[in-house]
Amino acid sequence: MIQEFIDGLHSFHFLQNAMITAIVIGIVAGAVGCFIILRGLSLMGDAISHAVLPGVALSYILGINFFIGAIAFGLLASVMITYIKGNSIIKSDTAIGITFSAFLALGVILIGVANSSTDLFHILFGNILAVQDVDKWITIGIAIVVLLIILIFFKPLLITSFDPLLAKSMGMPVNAYHYLLMILLTLVSVTAMQSVGTILIVAMLITPAATAYLYANSLKTMIFLSSTLGALASIVGLFIGYSFNIAAGSSIVLTSATFFLISFLFAPKQGILIRSIKKSSHS
Repeated sequence: MIQEFIDGLHSFHFLQNAMITAIVIGIVAGAVGCFIILRGLSLMGDAISHAVLPGVALSYILGINFFIGAIAFGLLASVMITYIKGNSIIKSDTAIGITFSAFLALGVILIGVANSSTDLFHILFGNILAVQDVDKWITIGIAIVVLLIILIFFKPLLITSFDPLLAKSMGMPVNAYHYLLMILLTLVSVTAMQSVGTILIVAMLITPAATAYLYANSLKTMIFLSSTLGALASIVGLFIGYSFNIAAGSSIVLTSATFFLISFLFAPKQGILIRSIKKSSHS
């Protein structure tokens, strides 16, 4: 079965595109996901991944590349959520719930107007095996930009994630870094939409980062581990999806969840089974 998959990689261009795109998305989603987890913004990831839907639908209607519409609507949702939270007594989870459900509903209506039910299925659940050359190169380009921004702004992103009050006292523009992270989150959500769809993007962002969090002692280690786990889950998930003819996006997400479950039980510092063994040996 593994040999069949390797032969397929040699023979089929669509499978090569799928593999490269899946690995790139796994790496970049894993890196951004670390900051999302540290800032307690997991729900924000979910909101933006759903908010890109009307942008995609509008792009189909206007006949432009879906990346343009999706990024515009993702950023709009992020600005709206932050504005509602900052200018009312409403808490962030409520602002997120209102915004993402409204954007999702608008997206479904626009897709109905576009008469594109097949595309709706692909947008919601992804279709990594249908990635075209142009989409692959856009994904690689976006991933390079996102990783470069993380590298350049690593220190301020680190300080504003762990201690926003300290960052403020140091004169750092905390809000500006929040918006920068929202831009990165939107870019990653748009690229991940091809592999796992808008429904499952949040899993690509959160699960590898949460798994890495169980092992890592520093943010650098966490990012490296999270990106590695994201890429590995993408490879294994694509292999399972292709070999058994099941949805590759869902296979990637379930593989990632399996990594988390194993780590949750056996991670040296945090694993539940390891802790119970230590307790019983002490007593």
